[in-house]
Amino acid sequence: MSAIPMPSTAPLSSPFLSQQLRRFLPLIIIIGLHIALFYALRSGLVHQVAQMMPREITASLITLQPPAPEPKPQPKPKTVPVVKKPVAKPKPRPIITDKPAPQAITEEAPPPEPPSKEPPSDAPPTAAPSAPPAPAMPKLISGVSYINPPRPVYPPLDARMGNEGTVTLRVLINEQGRAERVEVQKSSGSLRMDDAARQAVMRALFKPYLEDGRPAPAYAIVPINFTLNR
Repeated sequence: MSAIPMPSTAPLSSPFLSQQLRRFLPLIIIIGLHIALFYALRSGLVHQVAQMMPREITASLITLQPPAPEPKPQPKPKTVPVVKKPVAKPKPRPIITDKPAPQAITEEAPPPEPPSKEPPSDAPPTAAPSAPPAPAMPKLISGVSYINPPRPVYPPLDARMGNEGTVTLRVLINEQGRAERVEVQKSSGSLRMDDAARQAVMRALFKPYLEDGRPAPAYAIVPINFTLNR
């Protein structure tokens, strides 16, 4: 019997290994890149690299225009004085007209008034009626009598403050015995007491002053005292 050949267990030759590596090397590189990219996404490395990358920079060119040339100074025009020649005015010629001058208009004097036909009266001119005599000024009497004497009301504020005084009034008493006019001749020092005295005299009733048996107006001096009973 012939012997059966057995497979050889010798290691592969190096050309075969290099051929296999060249065949699967792109696949191994692709798998490695995918693994690295997955790891970078998990660790945030891609986001950091994107932030570190320089951003887009835009630049524009500005062209400078040359400055405008300065205007040349223009010469000033010369002013020539204008001399005005005197113009001779024509002499006025006299105007001769054949028409006669109008006659002057004169105003005629008014005719004299005819004398009045009334005969002059020999009676003396009548005197104008005389005005009635002015009434005599009322007399100033020394004392008065009352039918209803004045009752002044003490001002409450002056009473609380303890103000006292005398008001001297000049009173014009008419024919009916009423106070027609009341004037303060001497103040008490308080306007409130002066007003209260004036109001009391206006409400009072006097006995009329008799002159030749007839009532007549007269002035009288009336004192009003304000005193506190203490």
